[in-house]
Amino acid sequence: MNRRTVRFVLWVPLILFLLFVATFATGLIKPESRVIPSKMVGKPLPEFALPPGAPGSAGLAHKDFTQGQPRLLNIFASWCVPCAAEAPQLLQLANAGVPIDAIAIRDRPEDVARFLGRWGNPYQRIGSDTQSAVQIAMGSAGVPETFVVDGKGIIRHQHIGEIRPEDVPAILAAVKAAQ
Repeated sequence: MNRRTVRFVLWVPLILFLLFVATFATGLIKPESRVIPSKMVGKPLPEFALPPGAPGSAGLAHKDFTQGQPRLLNIFASWCVPCAAEAPQLLQLANAGVPIDAIAIRDRPEDVARFLGRWGNPYQRIGSDTQSAVQIAMGSAGVPETFVVDGKGIIRHQHIGEIRPEDVPAILAAVKAAQ
């Protein structure tokens, strides 16, 4: 090997590393899509019956979503910071006439009551899922997540992450489309 070839071979690992970093950075900065497709959209809610998640709240069951009216199902926890951030948007949706129910994940009723006292209560019913069994059955991986469920118990829309002010019109449209 001549000296020129040796120099080129020495630069190959650095060039490959820079190509890898550039490819990785491009994927992080500008992904092809920011929407995570839900495998639950178009499927029925799983069967469940949960005890009340807060003092004075009714429990929550699958049958509550088969009463003919679309509803939101919000999965939240009192220990979840993004859940507190989305609270004003949930109150806005409730004030717009959208019925909202919730599942409190791995939470204690007294902590849920304290959370609702601080951030407001947009929920008609709250079920307690202390083992995350219903959450896992719904394909939910974290909190908060919100599902639009039609009046027959079919999931029509899934919103992953906190509901931000700019998300409210899309969720209202999904509720309207679920009617």
